[in-house]
Amino acid sequence: MSGKFVISLTCAKDDTDRATVAFVVANAAVASDKEVVVFLNIEGTRLSQAGYADAIHEAGFAPLKELITNFVNAGGKMYVCSPCFKKRELDESQLIPGAVIVGGAKLVEFMSDNCPSLSY
Repeated sequence: MSGKFVISLTCAKDDTDRATVAFVVANAAVASDKEVVVFLNIEGTRLSQAGYADAIHEAGFAPLKELITNFVNAGGKMYVCSPCFKKRELDESQLIPGAVIVGGAKLVEFMSDNCPSLSY
């Protein structure tokens, strides 16, 4: 079984429930000693921007900003889809800690060894 795990996250404020649950699962995976990447794509790229997630808090869950911070502090990585980022004219100088802009080849390389994945 692979020691890697990927979560593809396509939403942000347009579906805060999915965005929150994606990071709940990401935290569970990294706590299970998996090498975890959250791939922020489509609207999910907005979560890479400082301050964007600050006010997102779904009932019954920790605030999204806290979930993201805990994920990164535990060793999780966030890959941000380069074309999606550019399309939305986001600011590279506003990337949060742990977020790296990548092309699709970087994600494919990470997933090349039977890496399970989930999509939100």
